[in-house]
Amino acid sequence: MLEELGISFGTAVVVLFALYFIIKWSVKNGVKEAFKDITGKDLAEDIEVDKICKELELDE
Repeated sequence: MLEELGISFGTAVVVLFALYFIIKWSVKNGVKEAFKDITGKDLAEDIEVDKICKELELDE
């Protein structure tokens, strides 16, 4: 079937692998955004990232 499409098995695996991570990333960001909209709170991960960014800005 893949030969009819003109792609090799390896190419199909790489494309599926990339699609998996793109969809995973999108769902994770969607859930984080919905949580923030519903509760009005930031996630602990976002707070840590903001803290690190501020520290890096102060070091410069």
